Amino acid sequence: MQYRTLGRTGVQVSTLALGAMNFGAIGRTTQDEATAIVDAALEAGVNLIDTADFYGEGESEEMVGKAIAGRRDDLVLATKATMPIGEERNHRGSSRRWLYKALDDSLRRLGVDHVDLFQIHRWDPTTTDEETLSALTDLQRAGKIRYFGSSTFPAYRIVQAQWAARELRVGRYVTEQPSYSILQRGIESHVLPVTQEYGLGVLVWSPLASGWLSGAVRKGQEVATSRSKVLPERFDLSIPSNQARSEAVERLAEVADQAGLTLIQLALGFVNAHPAVTAALIGPRTLEHLHSQLAAADTVLSADVLDAIDEIVAPGTDLAPQEKFDTPPALLDASLRRR
Repeated sequence: MQYRTLGRTGVQVSTLALGAMNFGAIGRTTQDEATAIVDAALEAGVNLIDTADFYGEGESEEMVGKAIAGRRDDLVLATKATMPIGEERNHRGSSRRWLYKALDDSLRRLGVDHVDLFQIHRWDPTTTDEETLSALTDLQRAGKIRYFGSSTFPAYRIVQAQWAARELRVGRYVTEQPSYSILQRGIESHVLPVTQEYGLGVLVWSPLASGWLSGAVRKGQEVATSRSKVLPERFDLSIPSNQARSEAVERLAEVADQAGLTLIQLALGFVNAHPAVTAALIGPRTLEHLHSQLAAADTVLSADVLDAIDEIVAPGTDLAPQEKFDTPPALLDASLRRR
């Protein structure tokens, strides 16, 4: 396992981090299976576990808490808030009111007195940077969180939050968690240059592109991944973007074969090759999935392999732009761009 410094925090984290979204009902993973996955990941050198209150409305946090009992200080523990929890209108967002309650609920479910990294799961356009950053700073000073970060923020919001923190003289986001893979490279043109400019740690999610780069989605084979059952439109080959992904995957598989790598090793080696990236979040449902992904722990891609990938998917290109999560709201809601 390799390790890198998380932004400018001085904290060393493994370049493969364990994402716990699939723990519980979402991934049909039992407590025993989740604990076995955590055990194997830690044994392999993984030292960062990332979860969120939104995953199963707290179920993932509860399972992580049970799995790490007795070894809290051996790992970097991260969670997130702001996504809707239940139907109550104020049980969401990044207001001081909700962040205080959300964090207390997360700490209770995790069975700990603090988390190392508390992340704003999505930018909340209804709440000011002053409100959110001051609340996070107070939670940090209270000892409930060590650091705080953002997740899937548009580049301009990352910049704005950095300037707001400086102007208000409060704590700043020290990490960003964006979606990034060979098939979704858009953040190379806007988000990653900004994170490098401000020295943020970057924890990328979906490096296997929702299973497209796991080896389980190939031409001539029936798609039977768990994600395809939940989001079938992402694998419908009648949709042009999915056809483009399918064609790219076949070409990438050839590159991997020629390099003596699995497609998973190629995919994870690619995201960790970018100098702005600190770690890739893997989200296994089973021990088999975990071991296939841990095989990429020491993968270093040669310049020739990286050049071949660039020929298949150009730098800064998203093959499925409609699946981006950091699109400015005005591009999605016509009323926000018209007088």
